[in-house]
Amino acid sequence: MLVHLSIRDIVLIDRLDLAFEEGLTVLTGETGAGKSILLDAFALALGGRGEGGLVRHGQAQGQVTAAFDVGAGHPARAAADAFCDPGEGQIILRRVQYADGRTRAFVNDRPVSVQALRAIGGRLVEIHGQHDDRALTDPASHRAILDALGGLEERAREVASFYTAYQRTRRALAEHTAQVDAARQEADYLRHAAEELAGLAPAPGEEEQLAARRQVMMQSEKVARELQEAYEAVAGHSSPLPVLASTVRRLERRADQAPALIEPSVKALDEALNALEAAGGVLEQALRDAEYDPRELEQVEERLFAIRAAARKFNVPADDLAALREKFDADLAALDAGEERLAALTGELAQAEAAYVGAAGALSAARRAAGEKLDEAVNAELPPLKLERARFITRIDADEAARAPEGFDRVEFWVQTNPGTKPGAMMKVASGGELSRFMLALKVVLADRGSAPTLVFDEIDTGVGGAVADAIGHRLARLSRGVQVMAVTHAPQVAARAAKHLLIAKQVIPGQVIDGAADGNAEERVATRVAPLAHDERREEIARMLAGATITSEARAAAIRLLKGA
Repeated sequence: MLVHLSIRDIVLIDRLDLAFEEGLTVLTGETGAGKSILLDAFALALGGRGEGGLVRHGQAQGQVTAAFDVGAGHPARAAADAFCDPGEGQIILRRVQYADGRTRAFVNDRPVSVQALRAIGGRLVEIHGQHDDRALTDPASHRAILDALGGLEERAREVASFYTAYQRTRRALAEHTAQVDAARQEADYLRHAAEELAGLAPAPGEEEQLAARRQVMMQSEKVARELQEAYEAVAGHSSPLPVLASTVRRLERRADQAPALIEPSVKALDEALNALEAAGGVLEQALRDAEYDPRELEQVEERLFAIRAAARKFNVPADDLAALREKFDADLAALDAGEERLAALTGELAQAEAAYVGAAGALSAARRAAGEKLDEAVNAELPPLKLERARFITRIDADEAARAPEGFDRVEFWVQTNPGTKPGAMMKVASGGELSRFMLALKVVLADRGSAPTLVFDEIDTGVGGAVADAIGHRLARLSRGVQVMAVTHAPQVAARAAKHLLIAKQVIPGQVIDGAADGNAEERVATRVAPLAHDERREEIARMLAGATITSEARAAAIRLLKGA
């Protein structure tokens, strides 16, 4: 609970230190005395919105400190542990507001973010303002309220996790289906291309090897042609050997007639014949040794041209054809695997959907049970609030097609103000006074089950009086048996129920000497003061609340009766 609140230089509050106790504490005072300022300052310490206008005029900064005493296992301490080490003692929230709009937040004097301060403060205090009921018109908040009342938060988180898994699998199936569909459109091309490259079976570097071999063989072809021509000239059909041999034989037959002339000539011709025969043998051996096979050249060229044609067709370098073939094979394998994965994902989606629908359906049934308990609890609070003919209804519409992380329930609080009238949404059916009482009954039921150790009600009794105001006071006093309750009120019936009564009032402070210099023209200033009231002072304040500016003896007597009745 809140044990101490310290405020420095916030709007009209220059210096304020308040101690709080268990039970119901009321804050009263005339309109404009500063009750809203006090709550705004308190909200600032809890992580509320800050602004430079909150700093008292003439000061550079203001500060609010709130000290809480909570048990070791309370959610607020767990929240504090997430941002700092609050220790085992009190949780002290402090907020410094600068006039330029900047703020700083601290928990047990350790700096934290405003978001962290708000997360901790939200578990320590719930502030219900006189217009707070507007937030409850949102069906999403109704569902969260019902889950909190029924203790269904863990089941709701489980449904949310099933929903996340369901949506993740659904997206994965959609993406994979698109991929498989695209692959199916290319499947024929892939198979044809893969078969073509498999038949070609290109190897990296093969084009370069074939081109080099072809070049060598083309050069060998030219050399062999020249050698063949030379051989033909020396030992072929065009060879002079037969003519020379015949010439030698004719000369030899004439050798006896002129030996001196013929013998040298025959000898020279024999040498020529021997040389030509030797040249023919050399040329014949050279032809045999020549690396030229027309059939091999043809095969090399066919292979080379086929590889180059494939490279042009698939628009890749020839050396990449082997890798391309592997890619086509992998794509085909992926297509086959994709079909299998598609079937697997379809099965996974069915399982994820069944898990979500099952959990959401069970949560929906639990919400209906919790709704019946909520209706029973709220309706039990209505007769004392003079709504004995009215009925509170938790309407739950389940639509399995409208799936969401929270399940497929739409929860909305309805009311029926009189028997025979048509029930409808609370904000549309109830009048202003009825709405306040419905909201009080609902908040009493919910706050009694909440985890916040301190509840603040800001003028929730506005617009009601008499027996209804007394019923409100009774409800707030009953709440204070389990949690600390503070109420800003204008209703004397509520004030009379309090265990502690604080009076908020303005005090005029005359001009002062500042920084040692007399300022004869110093203007008066106004400051808000808060004082605890003793029994007699409480009687006078409640009488003022009953009678107004002039307190009569009748008002005092009525105040005494209220205090005794409370």
